[in-house]
Amino acid sequence: MGEFELIERFFKRPVRNAVIGVGDDCAIWTPQPGQQLALSSDMLVEGRHFLSTVNPRHLGHKALAVNLSDLAACGAVPRAFLLSLSLPRVDENWLSDFSQGLFELADAHDCELIGGDTTQGPLNISITVMGEVPQGQAILRSRAQVGDDIYVSGHLGDARLALEAFRGNLSLPQAVFDLARSRLERPTPRNVLGVSLRGLAHAMADVSDGLLGDLGHILKASGTGAVLSLPSLSGLMMTNSLWTCPQEWLLRCVLSGGDDYELVFTAPSASRRQMESAASDCGTHMTHIGHITAEPSVRLVDESGAVQIASFPSFDHFA
Repeated sequence: MGEFELIERFFKRPVRNAVIGVGDDCAIWTPQPGQQLALSSDMLVEGRHFLSTVNPRHLGHKALAVNLSDLAACGAVPRAFLLSLSLPRVDENWLSDFSQGLFELADAHDCELIGGDTTQGPLNISITVMGEVPQGQAILRSRAQVGDDIYVSGHLGDARLALEAFRGNLSLPQAVFDLARSRLERPTPRNVLGVSLRGLAHAMADVSDGLLGDLGHILKASGTGAVLSLPSLSGLMMTNSLWTCPQEWLLRCVLSGGDDYELVFTAPSASRRQMESAASDCGTHMTHIGHITAEPSVRLVDESGAVQIASFPSFDHFA
């Protein structure tokens, strides 16, 4: 099977919103009046971002999910994406499953594939996603204010728990491993919540490299610090309902685990009821974990009020 037959069979679909999609030298897409474009690009490399044994349907889902999560973090609505795919060989079964997982998530968010590229080489998946956000309403990292509450969506730490089990560093009960693995391989992008937080949240980022690292981007951009509640953090792992994670691993996974693709955001304390309502309307669990401070550091506070400086490193590809 050649390159163009591969594209035609597994990735070409009739255009819905684009003017021109897959099949021409360029795709053409027109944003709606009064909207700004939000663009993001992420790459997944075999051996770095995923294991060779991953279900290709799950990989197709995750490849798009990590990009949709970036749009969620600025409150943008997904519209279209480009896919660049490097393959060591043509495996029709793998491509069928991969494209099925990719398009299932794309259809759920009404986000259409409009172009890209394929080549032969090590397995590498790169997606560029495009979204729309009303003029001036994008939620940025740089607008957190002293006194803001800090929230996270969903659950944190389970994806890292699965990775440590794969590495042989932890032995998990089968039910715990299965749940953690699903969080690693099939993250849920929070786009509906991200859009609902426009006009409510001051600052927001997606949690891809660990809570401390991604919250740290907000703090650095805003010139602020944070105090986080250890009791609130300890309840963030979804797998906690099935077992008791050792405290050291719990904090390591929650604070610096990464691969969660949840949202961390700040909002005025006076808006707590509105924030809870927004999360409830979206069907998304949300946890208040702390507040923004003027002092430029991240401090962890336990039940007794004892304070410690957070020192867990976030993920860095070149560290």
